Amino acid sequence: MDDQADRLVSRVARELGARADELVADVEKALRRELPALWETPEIADTVSQNVAEYIGTGLSGLARSADPQLIEPPPAALERARRLARHGIALDTMLRAFRLAQGVVLDRLIAELPRYTADAPLVSRATRYVIATSTRYVDRTSQQDVVAFQEERDRRRQWRLAMVNEAGLRIGTTLDVARTAQELADLAAERFADLVTVDLLDSALHADDAPGPDQLAVRRIARAPAAASDARPPTVAGWPLDTCVDGSPAAHALATGRPSLHHGERSADGHRVHSTMVVPLRARGSTLGVAEFCRHRNPDLYDDEDLLLAQEIAARAAIAVDNARRYTHARATALTLQRSLLPRPAPRQSAVEVAYRYQPAGGQAGVGGDWYDVIPLSGARVALVVGDVVGHGIHAAAAMGRLRTAVRTLADIDLPPDELLTHLDDVVLRPSGEASDDPDGHPGGDGDGDGDDHPVGDPGETGATCLYAVYDPVSRRCTLARAGHVPPAVTSRDKTVELLELPPGPPLGLGGLPFEATEVELPGGTLIALFTDGLIEARDHDVDAGLTRLRHALARPETSLEAICDTVLEAMLPDRPDDDVALLLARTHALGARQVATWDLDADPAAVARARSHVSRQLADWRLEDLAFTAELVVSELVTNAIRYGRPPIRLRLIHDRGLLCEVSDGTNTTPHLRRARVLDEGGRGLLLVARLAERWGTRHARRGKTVWAELSESAQVPSSALSV
Repeated sequence: MDDQADRLVSRVARELGARADELVADVEKALRRELPALWETPEIADTVSQNVAEYIGTGLSGLARSADPQLIEPPPAALERARRLARHGIALDTMLRAFRLAQGVVLDRLIAELPRYTADAPLVSRATRYVIATSTRYVDRTSQQDVVAFQEERDRRRQWRLAMVNEAGLRIGTTLDVARTAQELADLAAERFADLVTVDLLDSALHADDAPGPDQLAVRRIARAPAAASDARPPTVAGWPLDTCVDGSPAAHALATGRPSLHHGERSADGHRVHSTMVVPLRARGSTLGVAEFCRHRNPDLYDDEDLLLAQEIAARAAIAVDNARRYTHARATALTLQRSLLPRPAPRQSAVEVAYRYQPAGGQAGVGGDWYDVIPLSGARVALVVGDVVGHGIHAAAAMGRLRTAVRTLADIDLPPDELLTHLDDVVLRPSGEASDDPDGHPGGDGDGDGDDHPVGDPGETGATCLYAVYDPVSRRCTLARAGHVPPAVTSRDKTVELLELPPGPPLGLGGLPFEATEVELPGGTLIALFTDGLIEARDHDVDAGLTRLRHALARPETSLEAICDTVLEAMLPDRPDDDVALLLARTHALGARQVATWDLDADPAAVARARSHVSRQLADWRLEDLAFTAELVVSELVTNAIRYGRPPIRLRLIHDRGLLCEVSDGTNTTPHLRRARVLDEGGRGLLLVARLAERWGTRHARRGKTVWAELSESAQVPSSALSV
């Protein structure tokens, strides 16, 4: 370019530089008209205004000095302002378009000013070409530098957002506790991009009911960050205060539509004047669980669309964790309710042992298990003590436990020996496996929610269990025990010596085809026997041997009450949140002395029936049970007659005075008598029917050799008139 054009452009640039404010105003006017997004917030508008003024001033100064465009340095703060625009979410094409719009306004003014200083048209033409080329190279260079800074900031923000999402995945949902999960969301957001965070959950969602209740906007504020001094956490979610979202509010809109929203403007929230808020619904598996609000009152930056996307991503992850937690809480409560309803409460009345028991569910994420205990009164004043453990956790384990407990009670009712009872119980466990394998539809187990978090016992074909079954006889003071893969019991004598009984281990239930073996031990009156599941002695911080040592020390402490011993054992053995379920059953044995038991050997002779009635009459007089004499003589007469007629020697009569009167007649055969209704002309067949009418309970139990037919009479028993007409 020639010197004349250079001087002309330099002169015009100096004149315009003196009136730069007018030029800046024209550029801002054009930008406001074409790019209103740059003027939505005061901070962005201020940034754009500073950029326009400094870029125009720097460009005109360079033209006035006839400087090479490559040597004109951009304003020192221009790159930082480009990064600031990126942080505010301004689109890159918006920033580039702003450069071109500003260039166009300035060029128009420069070109319009050139003819005012010379009438030489060729000179004006050369100067115009120079101005266009110089401004284009200047704008290209400066915009390129701004684009690099802008993209670097955008990339940095993307990396930060990815890191935030990753951190949310690590920090949110570490437990299956609804309130703690919501608080983890609030704490993370308050640390990273919000000054105030609140999390409200629908009351219907907290009660595991996805359907909206009568008040669709009833919510409970589960979490807040930073936490206020008055935010004492209730022991249960239901303890949080119940509130209702104002109809038409952003939170109500988010709950109703399931869509997030962004709000700017001063408003009051939890005692703070916030100026920017994001309202994001918590949705999981097609249901709205609640709403989270992210507010700023200290940070001057306003939230933008990218911040809203980040909040949505984090809230979505938190919603899944909250949904998992509430489903787990509901399933755990259901299983725990089912299991507690299946456990004996209170223990049945009997005289053989004094009992105390505890059930402690697991405190971690494993959920409720299948541990159970039972106390079953048997004939002959005996009692059965049972402790078992079903493999797995959850409602299916509780249901399997209920099935096994019912089976044990049914088998105990027919007075099977412990080893035989476990053999039949093994078949009960195996039977669902066969049914599951024969299912033509191949329905899988599980809770049916499709979340993949079911436990092993969700498949009925995979049920396994352990069991310890003991029968204590207070007359003989003998206890017969058998176990199926279960831990042996601990026995504490009167002198506080604690030992584990040596029992044949036996296979766990559900394997099939393997035998069980019973062991008989003597337990004097006052002996304490402890039956428990493996969760009592096994833990992550110690092995079984260490657990057994601690159990011995706990049982040896000088406690008198069984309830106190239970509390002492659990306190010594278990952490606050045990890893596994625990069932503990303590029984202190009692003995029935010679004054409560009377036994006679009888001949297999019909005349022995009269002698038996005589024995009964005298014994009841000694026990001061004369009111029962007539009823007892009738029952004993019929039982002895049946033993003589249908059985074989030896024949024995035994009376036990416990809570009532027990009449037992034993003989050497294994034939079980059956109750039947005699026809009108039949001479026999009415004996057992008479016994059934007179006795509260009656039955038959088999021994290795022979059987015993027994009948239980209450002390207030009367002979019904219908019994005499059988």
